[in-house]
Amino acid sequence: MSELLLEIGTEEIPAGFMPRALEAMKDLLMKEFQTHRVGFQEVKSLGTPRRLVVTASGVAAAQEQRFLEVLGPAKRIAFDEKGQPTKAALGFAKGQGIPVEDLQVVKTEKGEYLCARKEEKGEETNRLLPAILTHLIAAIPFPKSMRWMDLDNSFVRPIHWILALFDGKVVPFQIGNIAAGNLSRGHRFMAPGLFQVKDTGEYLRRLKTSFVIVSPEERKDLIVAEVNKAAAEVGGAILPDEELLEIVTHLVEYPLAIRGAFSKDFLALPREVLISAMREHQRYFSVVDSSGALLPYFVTVSNTRPRDLGVVTRGNERVLQARLSDAKFFFLEDQKVALFDRLEGLRKVVYHSKLGTSYEKVMRISRLAEAISGCVAPDLKETAHRASLLCKGDLITGMVGEFPSLQGVMGKIYAELSGEKKEVALAIFEHYLPTAAGGALPSSHPGAILSISDKLDTLVGCFGVGLIPTGTADPYALRRHTLGIINILLEKKYPLSLKDLCDWSLGLLAQKVERPPEEIKRDVLEFFKGRMQNLLLSRALSADSVEAALSSGFDDVVDLLERSQAIHDLKKEPDFEPLAV
Repeated sequence: MSELLLEIGTEEIPAGFMPRALEAMKDLLMKEFQTHRVGFQEVKSLGTPRRLVVTASGVAAAQEQRFLEVLGPAKRIAFDEKGQPTKAALGFAKGQGIPVEDLQVVKTEKGEYLCARKEEKGEETNRLLPAILTHLIAAIPFPKSMRWMDLDNSFVRPIHWILALFDGKVVPFQIGNIAAGNLSRGHRFMAPGLFQVKDTGEYLRRLKTSFVIVSPEERKDLIVAEVNKAAAEVGGAILPDEELLEIVTHLVEYPLAIRGAFSKDFLALPREVLISAMREHQRYFSVVDSSGALLPYFVTVSNTRPRDLGVVTRGNERVLQARLSDAKFFFLEDQKVALFDRLEGLRKVVYHSKLGTSYEKVMRISRLAEAISGCVAPDLKETAHRASLLCKGDLITGMVGEFPSLQGVMGKIYAELSGEKKEVALAIFEHYLPTAAGGALPSSHPGAILSISDKLDTLVGCFGVGLIPTGTADPYALRRHTLGIINILLEKKYPLSLKDLCDWSLGLLAQKVERPPEEIKRDVLEFFKGRMQNLLLSRALSADSVEAALSSGFDDVVDLLERSQAIHDLKKEPDFEPLAV
């Protein structure tokens, strides 16, 4: 058994591309081995911003042998009356490259036929690997790829070197103008030189001494320990943020935590603003005290060991100082205009070239919210209406212009500062929920009503102008919006008709859509059906129970869930089978 090591050295790969690429490399190599009948024990993927690595242990030296059975002519025409092989049998044997006497007779559903059983010897693995690795590299999925120089091949970033070893020997192949070899490189700044590699063990050891921690999990653990240590030195702790941790892990090869400070005066800014300024633009970790309150510190993760740590710290502090000063300016300036007074300004903001302005969208949301609240919470109609008029106002504030991720958050804050009711302010924030699959749902009825209204307008509007998701492409997040509507309906147990919702929305979009309303409605409802089916199956309901419930209608998703669950439970009863028959 041998080991395989492949390293693709590149320019810096975007952090967001790394997790999927590493997982794909592992899956691709295992699939290639299985396709080519090459045995292996374990495949691992590793990587940093400058290298993609896959290793395999216990790799067989050659393909597994296999025996092929090829059916030939029927026995009745393969032998004459004397039992001698006919031209049909002789021709079949010659075509298969075996003596006619080695042919066998097998019984099939159609009768007895001649059969040639042949042993196919396995090719040596080292002869297969050049094609396998070439195909693997070309198949790694990236959201975007690029070309460089005058080469025909493309990759996420220009390839600078390829290390490919099998059983200690170089696997000979070439990508563009880069030939595979036995050389690797260390950290770009701290150990940029080339070094030779004999096997995976030596490779990992040499990388560590060259300031590269190639294992993402090891880097992540080190970052957690380093940033927490830095925060603890000032009596704080790092604000948990798994998404930021994942990003930072794929931004560095050799992490070093650096703690900085900012003026306590900035703590007067909303918590969300401070966190966003540190997180979104600078990739800084926030520091909190034992009660969860923000402290005037941050921790950043450097990719190098600087000669003068103080210089680097002060540089990061200056950058954050400027960012927070901008945030403070926007926060104070935005408050000079009440949120309601920004409604007219949305007339100048194009929501979509075919679906009108953000002002028009707000008006549609308002009408939908009125209709929905009339069905599920008539006493909250006024609250839902007021919130609907304000829900997009923060889009034209300076703060959201600088920090887009704060949409809804700043709407809530500015609404409260403008004297709006807390229920209205909360609904403004919650109408964006859920922001991800499995994310938090609106806690309030006005927030739920607004969320359904906004998502429904987006869904029906996009279908109305032909912006329908295809394959994995879903630029308007219509799958997430649809699933969000379904989850809110189920969570709040709203007995709303999907057909009615579509009709209400289509009525408001009549002058915008480019397709027949009935066609749009049909497609939207079918889209709901697909999402509903996936959701029910994810709740461990049997496929036939879900199919049976869907076949009798899905207009009321709450009722659909109850029927699916009832059928699923009924199937467990001992007398179900006789009853079904």
